[in-house]
Amino acid sequence: MAPSRGPLPLARTLHVTLDGHKGPVNVARYAKGSAKYVLTGGQDRTVRLWNASLGTEIKAFNAHGYEVLSIAVAHDNAKFVSSGGDRSVFVWDVTSGTTTRRLPGHMGKINAVEFNEDASMVASGSFDSTVRLWDLRAQSRAPIQILEEARDAIQTLHIESTSITTGSVDGHVRTYDLRKGELRSDYIGHPVTAVVPTQDSQTFLVTTLDSHIRLIDATNGKMLNDFIGHTNSSYRCRACFGLGEATVVCGDENGMVWAWDLLDAKLLQPNPPPKVHSKVITWTEHHPSDAGEMITSSADGTCKIWRSNT
Repeated sequence: MAPSRGPLPLARTLHVTLDGHKGPVNVARYAKGSAKYVLTGGQDRTVRLWNASLGTEIKAFNAHGYEVLSIAVAHDNAKFVSSGGDRSVFVWDVTSGTTTRRLPGHMGKINAVEFNEDASMVASGSFDSTVRLWDLRAQSRAPIQILEEARDAIQTLHIESTSITTGSVDGHVRTYDLRKGELRSDYIGHPVTAVVPTQDSQTFLVTTLDSHIRLIDATNGKMLNDFIGHTNSSYRCRACFGLGEATVVCGDENGMVWAWDLLDAKLLQPNPPPKVHSKVITWTEHHPSDAGEMITSSADGTCKIWRSNT
C-alpha cells in the first residue's frame, strides 16, 4: 500500500439521476446495511424508494397531506418514519407500503425525525420549537417526553442510546442526557440547520445559516474547526462527513457540492466546485460504507447519485 496522501477525492461523477418527484426534493436517505436503496421525500407529499445502482423507482409511499421534510430508516430496513407539514409522525411498513401508526401532537410542521438504535423509539423536532419522544412499543399514541427548552423551530436532531442532540433556529445546539436528566446548551449564534455527530460522539458538525460549518467538541462545546467557502444563508442545507470522517461535505444554495479536509479545514479541489444542481441542494449524505458514493437532493426536483471514477 502506498502511504495515504490525505483524504480521498469526493465522488463527483454523476452515476444516475432520480427524477420522479414533482417539485423540490427535501431529503434523501440511504437504507441501512449495504445501503443499496435510497428513500427520498418531496414537496409533492410522497416518499419514494429507489434502487441506487439502477436509478429505478421501486415504490411510492402516499399518505402525507403536506410536504415531506424528514425521513429516518430503521436499523433492519423493515420500517421508516417520515414527517413534514402534517404535524404527525408517520411510521411506515416498507413491505406493505402503508403506515402502521401516525403520532399526532405537534402544533407545527415537523422538520426532523430520527430513530434510536433499535428503532423502538422515535424523536421528532418541530416548528413549534419542541422535541417529542415516542415509544413505538407502547400502545399509547402520547409522547413519553416533551423537550421544550428551545425558543424557536427545531431543524435537526440526533438520538443516541442515552442522549438526544437538537439544533434550533434559536442558535443553540442542545444535548440532553436522558439518563442523568441533564441538559448542555452550546450557543452557536446563528440558526442551526443540521447537526451530525462523529461515530464516537466526541465531536459534531454544525451547519448554520451564516455560511459556516463548525466542528464542535461534544464534551465542552469548544469550536475545533470552521469550514467556509459555500453559500448557506436562507435554506436548510446539511453538511456531513465523507467516509472515514476524513472530510466534510456540503451542498449549498448555489447547487455546488463543497468538500474540506477535516483536520486543516482546507477546501479540496476543485475550488470552486462545479454547479451540479440548478437550485439549492437540500440534503447531502455520504454512503455509509462505500468511499466512492454519495447522494444529493435539490429543490430542482432531482436526487443525484454520485460515484468515483475509480
